[in-house]
Amino acid sequence: MKFVKFLLFILFIVGFECSAQTRDIFKSKNVYQSKNLLITQIDKNSYEHISYSQTNDFGKVPCNGLIVRNDNEVIVFDTPIDDKSSEELIRWIKEKLHCKINAIIPTHFHNDCLGGLKAFHDNSVASYAYFKTIKLAAENNYVVPQNSFQDSLNITVGHENVIVKFFGDGHTKDNVVGYFPKDNIMFGGCLIKELDAEKGYLGDANIAEWSPTVEKVKKWYPNVKIVVPGHGDLGNSKLLDYTIKLFSTN
Repeated sequence: MKFVKFLLFILFIVGFECSAQTRDIFKSKNVYQSKNLLITQIDKNSYEHISYSQTNDFGKVPCNGLIVRNDNEVIVFDTPIDDKSSEELIRWIKEKLHCKINAIIPTHFHNDCLGGLKAFHDNSVASYAYFKTIKLAAENNYVVPQNSFQDSLNITVGHENVIVKFFGDGHTKDNVVGYFPKDNIMFGGCLIKELDAEKGYLGDANIAEWSPTVEKVKKWYPNVKIVVPGHGDLGNSKLLDYTIKLFSTN
């Protein structure tokens, strides 16, 4: 009889742990879609925004960004591709999430990161960027982010921290990585490739340093749960491994 009770107790504990693990797995779902913009909830407090760039070399390219939320505040990584799509995103955040946008953070100087920056400025959203991004944006006659940082930036959303850090050259010489420690979610931007991706645009790349840079990212954030690349499907740390292998010069 004691053995039966003990066995039932063990089964209860195992079942409880399995149930808890199941609850921890968040199933992504689309929460907004239009011709220009797709928003997908990827975790309890995080959303991926996707807009579309028409290119000569690669056709219509989906461009990813990230929204992280805590309390009634959000931080946005990368603007949608243009001001129209950015206005759409800003309106959705205000009307559906009922949140204040604390900051917009372009992760490098290309148009798929800051093409809609004017819309954020017009809505009184502060912008932050790595100092090289500001320099390169000005040189290329793009709208320039307002606030610069050197190697890293710690910024709050609600009562949680968000980290933005430069690890080295790769896709560009200014690409930074965003991280939301509360949920272990990374926005790798164009430094990180989706699984099975090709190398893509290399016009501003430092191929020799790309893999070593991503190796630093992987070492710095060993507990990452979700990785959002600049283009294509999100994943986990396997995206870091794939990118390292893709650009390895060994």
